[in-house]
Amino acid sequence: MKTSIATVSVSGDFQEKLTAIANAGFDGIEIFEQDFITFDGAPRDVGRLVADHGLTIDLFQPVRDFEGLDGAARTKAFDRIERKFDLMSELGTDLLLISSSTHAQATGGVDRLADDFNELGARAAKRGLRVGYEARAWGKYVRDHRDAWDIVRRADHASVGLILDSFHTLAAKVDPDTIRDIPGDKIFHVQLSDAPHIDMGLEYLSRHFRNMPGEGDLDIVSFLRAVMATGYAGPLSLEILNDQFRGGSARVIAADGHRSLVKLMDDLRRIEPDLDLDLPAMPAPVDVRGVEFVEFAANEKEAGTLGKMLHTLGFSRSGQHIHKAVSLWTQGDINIVINTEQEGFAHSAYVMHGTCVCDVGLNVADAQAAKARAQALGANLFSQRLGEGELNIPAVRGVGGSVLHLLDKSSNLAQVWDQEFTQMVDKDAKPVGLTRIDHFAETMKHDEMLTWTLFYTSIFNLERTPQVDVADPGGVVHSRAIQSPDGTFRLTMNGVESHRTFAGRFVADSFGSSVQHIAMETDDIFATAKALANNGFESLPMFENYYGELAARADVDANTLAEMHAHNILYDEDEHGAFLQMYSKSYGEGFFFEIVQRVGGYDGYGAVNASARTAALKRLSRPAGMPRT
Repeated sequence: MKTSIATVSVSGDFQEKLTAIANAGFDGIEIFEQDFITFDGAPRDVGRLVADHGLTIDLFQPVRDFEGLDGAARTKAFDRIERKFDLMSELGTDLLLISSSTHAQATGGVDRLADDFNELGARAAKRGLRVGYEARAWGKYVRDHRDAWDIVRRADHASVGLILDSFHTLAAKVDPDTIRDIPGDKIFHVQLSDAPHIDMGLEYLSRHFRNMPGEGDLDIVSFLRAVMATGYAGPLSLEILNDQFRGGSARVIAADGHRSLVKLMDDLRRIEPDLDLDLPAMPAPVDVRGVEFVEFAANEKEAGTLGKMLHTLGFSRSGQHIHKAVSLWTQGDINIVINTEQEGFAHSAYVMHGTCVCDVGLNVADAQAAKARAQALGANLFSQRLGEGELNIPAVRGVGGSVLHLLDKSSNLAQVWDQEFTQMVDKDAKPVGLTRIDHFAETMKHDEMLTWTLFYTSIFNLERTPQVDVADPGGVVHSRAIQSPDGTFRLTMNGVESHRTFAGRFVADSFGSSVQHIAMETDDIFATAKALANNGFESLPMFENYYGELAARADVDANTLAEMHAHNILYDEDEHGAFLQMYSKSYGEGFFFEIVQRVGGYDGYGAVNASARTAALKRLSRPAGMPRT
C-alpha cells in the first residue's frame, strides 16, 4: 500500500521536510500550500525536487470555502481554483483537496452544492485533473463523510470524488462502518490521524492536538477496516496538525509517522488476512514477560559506592564476567549488572551521562522475532564486538541512546548468566525479600513521550494507561505507564518540561540519561523494611503531615499507620487492592530505588503519593545553582 504524509505534518523548511520524509520510507507527499508559497523556486522546481527525493505528489491542499456561493463570490471561487489547477499541472500532481465550507456567505442545499462540483469536475477533466471533497467536522453545512458523499454522488462526475479523514469521522463520533457503502473508486484519497480524548471544540483539537495513529485514543483500525472494505486502493496518508510536532525534529516526526502507518497496516492485516496490503512480512507484537537485567555504567570508585548501596538492599555479588570488568548482583529474580569497562558502549554511556543505567534486558517470548519486528518498524538495531564465549543477544537502541537487549527462555540466550559469568559466593549478603523488578521509570523531555510510547507499543504487546500529571515543587511532570496485559512487565514514562522539577534536573544533570528509578517487589514490605534497616539502608524520609492525611483518606489501623511512619512507607488503594511503597534516598544525579508490595488486584503505581515523593527527594537534593562536587 502506498504511504504518504502531508508536508504540514513535519517541521522544518521544505527541503528538510522532503529529506526527512524520504529517509523515513514514505512513497509520496501531500503538498501543503504554505510550503509551496515559502519555497524559493518555481512550481516546476518544486516538482523536480520532490521527484529527486524519490517521492510523488499525491495531493495538493488545502482549498476552503469554495461551494455554495453566489454571483461575484462564486465566480471568484472558480477563478481561484483555476489558478490552483495551473499550479498543479506544473507541480506534477492531479488531485486537489477541497474541504467543506465555513464561508459566511455560503448557502446550503445538496443539489446546489452538487451542481458546483459538477461544474468544477468538468473544468478539472479538461486539464486531466481531479478534485476530492472532504467533510470538515465543523463545516457550515457539510460536517461528516455521509453528507460529502451525497454531494459527490449527485455531482455525478468522474473527476469528482471523496476524501476521507479519520479525524473528522472519529472525533465527531460518526460510525465508520457507514463508509462501507461508498464505492472504492469514488474515494480518491484517505488521510489518517489520531487524537487524544480532550473535551474541547473539534476545530481547535484538530488544528493543535492531532497525533500519529496509535498515539491517541481514536479507533483508527475500525476506520481503516471500513475504508478497505470498499475496495479502496489509493494512498494511506498522514495529516497531523500538532503544535508540539511543529517545533520538533523533522527526522523523528517522519520516522514516527512511517512507523505508525506500518504498524497500523500490520494490525489491519492480522484482523483481515485476506487484504492485499503489499506490506513486508513481520512477526506479531511480541509479549514481554519481565525485566531480565538492569545494567549500570560506572567508574571503579562509583561502582564501589553503588555496590555498597546494593548490599544494604540485600543483593549478593554473585558473578563476574569471564572477560570484562562487569559484576553481577542478584536477589530473587532480579539481576543487576555493574559495568566499569574502559571501552565499549557502557564506557561511552558513562562518559556522556556519568553513573547511569545504560542497558535494560527484556525477557520476551521470542527474542529473534522481537528483533525482526523492531527492524521492520524502523527501530535502530544495536550491536558491538563479541568476545570469546559471549552470546550474540539481539538489541535495539532505546531512550536517551540507551540499549534494550532482548532475551528469551526458549533459546540459548537463557544461558547468559551461566555462560558469560563465573559464579561467586558473597558471604556479606543479607537478602531482604526482594523478588522481582516490578517496574522501571524512564525520564525524558515531554515532547519525546509520544515517540517512545509508539516505539514500545508498536514492537511489543503492551498497553498504555492514561497520562497523569504529577505536581512537583518546581512544576509538573507528565507520567504514563506502559505494561503487559498480565502486568508481568511495567514501565513508567515521565515527561518533563522544566529543569526545575526533580525529574527535569535528572535529565539536565545526566545529559539525557533515561532510567531514573527501579521499583523492586516484595511480598511483605514491613519485613523487608526491617531487614533493610538492619542492613543499614536509609529510606527516604517522609513528611509528618503525609501520615496525618493518610489517616483521613484510608482505612488503616493505628498500629499499621505507626509502622508505616516508622519505615517511611507510603500507601494507596483502589477497589481491587492496595499498594505499599518506600524509596531510597537519591544516588548520583537523581537516581533512586523503590520497594513496592502489591496487594490483591491493585494495578496502579501510587500516583496519589507521587507529589510527596518528589517533594521529599527534592528536599534532600543539591540546591539549585550549587555545583556538583
